[in-house]
Amino acid sequence: MANYSTNQFKNGLKVMLDGDPCSMVDVEFVKPGKGQAFTRVKMKNLMSGRTWERTFKSGESVEGADVMDTDMEYLYSDGEMWHFMDPKSYEQVAADKTAIGDAHLWLKEQDACQVTLFNGNPISVTPPNFVELEVVETDPGLKGDTAQGGSKPATLQSGAVVRVPLFIERGEMLKIDTRTGEYVSRA
Repeated sequence: MANYSTNQFKNGLKVMLDGDPCSMVDVEFVKPGKGQAFTRVKMKNLMSGRTWERTFKSGESVEGADVMDTDMEYLYSDGEMWHFMDPKSYEQVAADKTAIGDAHLWLKEQDACQVTLFNGNPISVTPPNFVELEVVETDPGLKGDTAQGGSKPATLQSGAVVRVPLFIERGEMLKIDTRTGEYVSRA
């Protein structure tokens, strides 16, 4: 297994800490005026979803995690598990609520997702950065309102609730940024 030194740390790097695979969310190199340089890293445990900060001395190294990011297609949810399929091998995996987190709010059947596998089991699901979802419930639209005229809540076909401009009506397809959960435009 590869080891990574502090000078190789970068956002998104996956390493093993305390027996669990973790992802580096934010890496900051700190060189104080006095004393030894160090690297402050915000870590996310991929098994539990917990985040915390950890400091590494310069030159320290950690073991790389044997995780694999795979592009998969979302198939369906049976209420407890979310099922995904590899479009090349047709192999299917099922992710539980811990692995999927808030990603289920942005999933639509046949959408491509990135599934992180650890020992063949899904531990994390990342939806595409932008998704197109239909508005299933919102207050009636008002003519003459513009994008700067205010906002209202709208429920999307996936169950997510986002703030949208006042002119958006039920049945419209919207483009949503899944990283922020914000309305981008009409699709």
